[in-house]
Amino acid sequence: MKKSIIGLSVLIALLSGIYGCKKYEQFPVDKVTKNYIFDPLDSAGTNAQSYLYGIYAAVQSGHNRVGGDYLDAASDDAVSSRTGLVPVTLMSTNAVTAATFPSGEDVWEGTNPAGAPNSYYAGIRLANEFITNIAVVPVKGSLPNGVGTRWVWKSEARFLRAYFYFELVKRYGGVPLLGDKVYNINDVIALPRNSFSDCINYIVSECNAIKDSLITAPLSNPNDNFRVTKGAALALKARVLLYAASPLFNGGNIDPSNPLTGYTNNDINRWTLAANAAKDVIALNSYSLDPNFKDIFLTQNNSERIFIRPGGNSISIETNNGPVGFQAASAVGNTNPTQELVNAFPMVNGLAITDPSSGYNSADPYAVNSTPKRDPRFAASIIYNGDTWLNTSVQTFEGGQSKPDVNTQQTVTGYYMRKFMGAFEKTTAYSNHSTDWIVFRYAEVLLSLAEAENEAAGTPPSDCYTQIYAIRARAGIAPGVGSTYGVPQNMTTSQMRAFIQNEWRIEFAFEEHRYFDMKRWKIAQTVMNQPRTGISIVKTGATLTYNPINVLTTVFTTKQYLHPIPYNEILKNSNLKQNLGW
Repeated sequence: MKKSIIGLSVLIALLSGIYGCKKYEQFPVDKVTKNYIFDPLDSAGTNAQSYLYGIYAAVQSGHNRVGGDYLDAASDDAVSSRTGLVPVTLMSTNAVTAATFPSGEDVWEGTNPAGAPNSYYAGIRLANEFITNIAVVPVKGSLPNGVGTRWVWKSEARFLRAYFYFELVKRYGGVPLLGDKVYNINDVIALPRNSFSDCINYIVSECNAIKDSLITAPLSNPNDNFRVTKGAALALKARVLLYAASPLFNGGNIDPSNPLTGYTNNDINRWTLAANAAKDVIALNSYSLDPNFKDIFLTQNNSERIFIRPGGNSISIETNNGPVGFQAASAVGNTNPTQELVNAFPMVNGLAITDPSSGYNSADPYAVNSTPKRDPRFAASIIYNGDTWLNTSVQTFEGGQSKPDVNTQQTVTGYYMRKFMGAFEKTTAYSNHSTDWIVFRYAEVLLSLAEAENEAAGTPPSDCYTQIYAIRARAGIAPGVGSTYGVPQNMTTSQMRAFIQNEWRIEFAFEEHRYFDMKRWKIAQTVMNQPRTGISIVKTGATLTYNPINVLTTVFTTKQYLHPIPYNEILKNSNLKQNLGW
């Protein structure tokens, strides 16, 4: 754990860059002290609020976050088209150590090149500074329930701290809990790791303690769209409890008697706790599924968003991930979906492409010229051969415009990522659009409830089906006979589990769920120990031939279920115990 103090001057420099919607008083940053930030004479709390926004800056955006790729390219859903020592490729092929783990996923100690806090422990320290000092600032104002503004701000900082802890715990297992203490450079910081159970209990207790002292959605001021709400606190609690109930931590501990890496027993009641937490979010009646799947990521302040990391307006997602070959809109196509992900999307009738009744046509696998069509989420997530992009028919066949087979970076799977991009099907160039990163959205709550209820009950209850129907109806799946949206009826618990897991996969592709989902379900050793595949399309005249190809041999061993504690931290603190196998 780092001993260095995060300089206040560095913090202030961050504010306008990430959360710069407000104008702050100019002052010489080399003169900034704690007394200046937490000023007992500042009834507006201007500097304290600026400091709080700096804590928000530690929330990471997932857009091309890991060395230029989406984290999903370290799972079975995508690969990177880049060559050389590509971080996500090193992760997915078990080619990293505790000393060489990619900095983009080293959220324990990392700092990005701009100096912004890329370490969640840096964020925790900032939060602790705020929590222990905000009481002296006489900020005026209060919520309708009487909670004073400074206590609202304090609760926001406590949420962020809890969120940072969970991001650590889901990667490493139990981590050192610091409480409210702010360590100084002369302190000896040699804390042991707290147990997994201690960490989960702490995060949940923080969510419970702050939920009624936060602003609520819908927000009266849309400029506050990034701020923590009661719904965000309850959504964090629901996610934490879902992970805690999942096989990796609940009875499937990779180091069975080690309380640092998970529970040492299985308790089915943990699923009930997760289900109840999801119900608490639903009971707020503050959120709903956005009618248009693409709009979730492009339209700010929509009803599905619960907590976001603002990203500004740009075309960075397109230039990093769009198809190559368009002179008016250059791109490099970093993150390429796999054939495994493509095959996971059903037809528009909701039936899997392996179902003889689905109408799937292997000669027209993307249903470009035939019906029925694929699940609309397919076209909203993946760019494929024959798709329309920049007013052109996409060519990912061998030698085509977007797969020229020359010495240039291009798709290796035959597909490009489409999700998060603007509506550029009929335009000829890219234009700036919102690139907010959604941390929590309402569809997650519904799927969490379905998953938890299925595991808690002996037989999938009707409510499981209800949540899946809602998500599929919004996606554009046809209701079909009995309005079942292609969902098989009377499934067993294991059948429903597999169905829900696939729904997580296609609904949340590229949203940093799959990489952790395949771990928490303990299926990674199955899905990652087989080649990642793509498609090689050969065009002969007007005929297209689709040839499956292997594009990457991935490797997954037991130790990879958890990240290694960073090597530098082990060297500095002999009380830290390394995770199994690292």
